Amino acid sequence: MKKADFAKLIIAQGLSLKKYATHFTKITEDANDLVQETLLKAITCCDKFEAGNNIKGWLFTILKNTYINNYKKQVKKNKQVTQCDGVTSSHLMYSASRNGGESKFILDDLNRALTNLPVEYGFPFSLFFEGYKYQEIADQLVLPIGTVKTRIFVARQLLKKNLKPYDDQARNRSILS
Repeated sequence: MKKADFAKLIIAQGLSLKKYATHFTKITEDANDLVQETLLKAITCCDKFEAGNNIKGWLFTILKNTYINNYKKQVKKNKQVTQCDGVTSSHLMYSASRNGGESKFILDDLNRALTNLPVEYGFPFSLFFEGYKYQEIADQLVLPIGTVKTRIFVARQLLKKNLKPYDDQARNRSILS
């Protein structure tokens, strides 16, 4: 079949395609864009259409798949870019008045607290923090699982004690808010 004849055949399905596209998009302009994209894809891939097959079904499938692909792209794009209508004072407090200095001190204190943990507590805790399960840690260290759980618990308690000033600051902020 010649491209010109094929183009006439698919353009004759334009009204049906537009109704089907409007079913998906609900907006006339978006439906027109979707139909146009569908017709363009159909003309480009006319060699894949076998004569005698249902042209309307073929076009509807292209339209539906195009819509789904466009929808997935839009969802992915929206996940990457968050849009905010306005900037509130609470956002300003965290974005404008904070700098990397405070974070560096916190990280330094956290690293110091982790480094100061005795090895028998610190190593199981770091493995647990990295995502290992209790049983995996017990197998790796050749210890009973109860001992591993106790050592991780003790490590948490020591870290809480060494990082208590940050816990107090967090409480004071929540009280002031």
